[in-house]
Amino acid sequence: METTVLTADQVQALCETREGHFSDRKSARISPGKLTKTMSAFANADGGELLVGIEDDGTWAGVKDEEEFNGHLQVMEDLFPYGSECRYEFFEHAGDGSVVLKVIIQKARQVKLATDGKAYVRRGAQSLPAGDVETLRRRKGLTTHETATLRYDSREITNSTTVIEFMLRIIPESEPETWLRKQNVIVDDLPTVAGTVLYHDEPQVHLPKSGVKLYRYTTSDAEGSREQLAYDPISLEGPINVVVKATVAETVRQVEEIPVLQEGSGFTTTKYPTETLHEIITNAVIHRDYEVNDDVHVRIFENRIEVQSPGSLPAHITAQNILDERFSRNPMIVRLLNKFPDPPNKDVGEGLNTAFRAMRNLDLKDPEIIDTGTSVLVVIRHESLASPESRIVDHLRTAGTINNREARALLNRPEADRSIRRLFAKLEAADEIERVPGTIKGGTRYRLKVTGTNAASK
Repeated sequence: METTVLTADQVQALCETREGHFSDRKSARISPGKLTKTMSAFANADGGELLVGIEDDGTWAGVKDEEEFNGHLQVMEDLFPYGSECRYEFFEHAGDGSVVLKVIIQKARQVKLATDGKAYVRRGAQSLPAGDVETLRRRKGLTTHETATLRYDSREITNSTTVIEFMLRIIPESEPETWLRKQNVIVDDLPTVAGTVLYHDEPQVHLPKSGVKLYRYTTSDAEGSREQLAYDPISLEGPINVVVKATVAETVRQVEEIPVLQEGSGFTTTKYPTETLHEIITNAVIHRDYEVNDDVHVRIFENRIEVQSPGSLPAHITAQNILDERFSRNPMIVRLLNKFPDPPNKDVGEGLNTAFRAMRNLDLKDPEIIDTGTSVLVVIRHESLASPESRIVDHLRTAGTINNREARALLNRPEADRSIRRLFAKLEAADEIERVPGTIKGGTRYRLKVTGTNAASK
């Protein structure tokens, strides 16, 4: 267990930490049981940091030694028995030797209950009772609305054009009803949400808000208004396989109609990587929360595209780890959609990585992912990064030297060994960089050349 001694300035900075959605402070006098309310709230929301030993007014009021926190540590271990979602450390005041406890709580996979048996969630600077625990479980991905049944005749999916074409092309040896029952998309003679959005010809008859709304705004403002709409919003409906492809095609068509004036070449059209649009729209549709009564929204602005999907990020997924972690809110939909010919989710689990990679290949900025609490918003900006050459030169001004591997990491081109070598050669020919003497072959490093245009900036 780590104890860090803080200087007076560090103590002051810690005491000035503001309470908010991701941070809180409690008096060391708080009972361990009451402390679990805040811990439950952070774990059931987006995680956060808790300081125990700092009063509400920001006064440092640590305890004599670490052992006085034993009761608090015990309830932490009871709440987080495996330790992976919670860690803690001690801070010691250099002046009087008193100790404050810092607790770092991750967004938990499971619903965490305080010692009073209730679940809490963080809302701003407050820890509030969660209310409906089942809703919280669904938001965490512990349950899913895709398995809920809908009250209509199952023959609407067993005899649909969509399922008949699907069965003829994929599984000719089975009858639709038999196969659908085996896949659990018909339960107790009732179609499920998953079965409806996958195989019904018109799912929106029974799930009115399961389509996509597409908007085109004639502005680059932060928010579009009704007056700035180029035309009335377009509704895209049908089974998932159809909706995704139609939305991508319509988005590409709309974007290509936006004129952009480029210096020296007149008007041209804006280009977004089709792979990026396809993967982000696919994710928005198949990973949405189908219990939320709202469509997926695609908003096309002059300088960006926004894709908003109902429902917050599930389970332990955050905007920061979404490219590295895997979790499916609707695993049945994901699995069965992948069985369609030319499915939109061919690369299961790799969609967003493909989307980001396509943007980087065009030297465009990464998409921005925002969890609003009720939806997931992805912003795809048509903003170029600085040229690869200028980014390398800027890096050299601070780092001094660079090699091929470091340049690939800097430019997000992990497999571009040859193109980086050509980039170095181009900068050498322009007298911008030179090889560092004594470095050869795989260990070759480069530095700015004093005689180049960089000399004045040195």
